[in-house]
Amino acid sequence: MKVCRTTEPIMGKTPRNPLLTVDVIIETGGGIVLIERKNPPFGWAIPGGFVDYGETIEDAVRREAKEETGLDIDRVRQFHTYSDPKRDPRHHTVTVMFIATASGTLKAGDDAAKAWIFTRDTLPEDIAFDHRQILDDYFSGKY
Repeated sequence: MKVCRTTEPIMGKTPRNPLLTVDVIIETGGGIVLIERKNPPFGWAIPGGFVDYGETIEDAVRREAKEETGLDIDRVRQFHTYSDPKRDPRHHTVTVMFIATASGTLKAGDDAAKAWIFTRDTLPEDIAFDHRQILDDYFSGKY
């Protein structure tokens, strides 16, 4: 049986589907971890990234957290899904947000220039994507 990939035509059309991502609010050290992005769009962001083909979202969020922060996450639980087509200026993405705790030593890696722990009162001004809204939802207990 042939498996259709998103780049293969279906009934004569190439599908245009949103890209699936994961992000994780890591609770550690009395605050949450944000990374400063090395690549555009620049700014501070919740750690995360794209889900690889054949990968579960749970595996993807653990991988992305480790690659960008050096932390091993545990007590991983889904928080909410965000799907506004304008949430990422590069293309339409849907993200499954997680909340987790962590162990290890915080260290920026992969496409993160810096990794830092922030509290609600010390969040940076320059926050990428729709992550300011996500953090507002998290801190307000909206979901």
